[in-house]
Order: sequence, then C-alpha cells, then structure tokens
Amino acid sequence: MKLLVSPTDEKEALEAIAGGADIVDVKNPKEGTLGASFPWIIKRVREITPKNIEVSCTIGDLPNLPGTAALSALGAATLGVSYIKAGLYGVKNKDEAVVLMKNITRAVKAFDASIKVVATGYADAERISAVDPLLVPVIAHIAECDVAMVDTAVKDGKTLLDFLHQHQLQTFIDEAHTLNLKVALAGSVKKEHLPLLYKLGTDIVGVRGAACTNGDRKSGQITRQRVRELVQTLHAIESNLSGA
Repeated sequence: MKLLVSPTDEKEALEAIAGGADIVDVKNPKEGTLGASFPWIIKRVREITPKNIEVSCTIGDLPNLPGTAALSALGAATLGVSYIKAGLYGVKNKDEAVVLMKNITRAVKAFDASIKVVATGYADAERISAVDPLLVPVIAHIAECDVAMVDTAVKDGKTLLDFLHQHQLQTFIDEAHTLNLKVALAGSVKKEHLPLLYKLGTDIVGVRGAACTNGDRKSGQITRQRVRELVQTLHAIESNLSGA
C-alpha cells in the first residue's frame, strides 16, 4: 500500500519526501478537500521531488462543468505529475459524473497517456448532495480513469469510516479491482486505521492531518517525523501480515 501525503507548499513537500512518502500530492486545503494549488507550486514540487517518488495534484471539488474541468485537467497535465485527482462534488448522479470524468480523462490522455486520472467521490456525499460514493468504481471504469478514490468532503473530525462501513469499503475495493482500477482511500485517515485499510486491499492511502503537527490539516504543518511514523507503521503491517 502506497502512502500519499498532501503538502501545500515546497517546504511541506520536502518534509513529506524526507519522511518517506510514496506519493507527494499537492493540494490547497483553503479551497476545499481537493482544493487546487497554483501551477507554479505544483511545478516546483515536481522539480524538487526525486524521480522515484510520484507527484500528484488535485484540480478541485468540481462543479458539474465538464468543459471547465477538462481545461483545468489539461493545465495540470503539463506540470509533470503522475496523477490528477478530480472531485465529484457538483454532480448528482452517475450519468453526470461519467460525462465530467470522460472529458477530464480525454483531455489528460490526449496530452500524456501515462498520467493516471483519479475519480474521487465523497464518503459523506449525502451532506453535500453529491453522487453516491459506491458508484465511483463504475463511473471511473466507464470514463476510462485509472484510480477510484473516496475522501470526505466536510473536514469536521469525522473520518472515512464514520460514513462507510468495512463491508462497504470491501465491496468498493473488490469492484474497482475487478474493473482493473487501483483504489485510493482518504478522509481524515489516522494511523490506527492503516491495518484495516491494508487488510482490505487498498492500493493507496491518502493523509494530510495524520502527517501534520497536532494532527491538524488546516493549522498544522507536515513534518518528516509524522510521515516517518506512518511509513514505519505500514512497513510493520506488511511485515506482520507477510509473516502470518
């Protein structure tokens, strides 16, 4: 399971790198769960990140505006990232979500087919009247994305597991894998959640708060010590399960 850590700037990115993150995910929490950062920040983070570490970026908690989303995705694709994450925020149903993601995927893949497109739903979708998160695997599949992801839209201390039970997450993961998609899970994920998410077969786990001082995604700062603790926890889980 890869560890994705979400810095907001170059300084935090260097801490995530030093701590051993597998994916450096540039975002802007001031603009939402998947708030988009500025192009120059993403470009600079890619420049300072070793080539063996992947870089991803977010293009926002998107409204149902496929043209706007596609143009934003194309801009992100020019910055050297390996993943582009799009939030299914303003779409109400599967059909709207498929159209949005199809246009994003088309824009990205026409520029560079190797870039992975991530369709992101929200575990707490009912709170924002968004599309059912359990539909994300089929949405991602129809839209020819690479990764199906779930996060939480409202950051109020509640976690992914407060909205989706273990059996729902297992169904999500199994369906995505059957459709040849990778799975990324986030949403105020804490260190104590990692064993379960690993056991369920998650491919990528995303964190910010858990890697920040005081566990605070907004006012805290990512530190290499916090990232290293998460990396060591994952290594211990892998070691224990492989030896079981």
